[in-house]
Amino acid sequence: MNITEITVTLRNEDKLKAFVNVTFDDQFVVRGLKVIKSANGFFISMPSRKMPDGTFRDIAHPITKEFREFIEKAILKKYNETLEQEKSNQD
Repeated sequence: MNITEITVTLRNEDKLKAFVNVTFDDQFVVRGLKVIKSANGFFISMPSRKMPDGTFRDIAHPITKEFREFIEKAILKKYNETLEQEKSNQD
């Protein structure tokens, strides 16, 4: 399975840094991933739904650690490229 497109919508919030959509094999899209800044750096939050008890449950997520790392690496690379492009557009 290949990632064929990643779209990043930057946000200027304390923790939430971007919304992300990922397309796989030009056939399947997952919308609503988030780039989150934490005390330990950046991580990717999967799309989730709020449950009646107030907790959140992922509605789409990688099954294996390796696939999660693959997705996170690709998304953070695209996020950083988008940041750089945004900075160069402002100059």
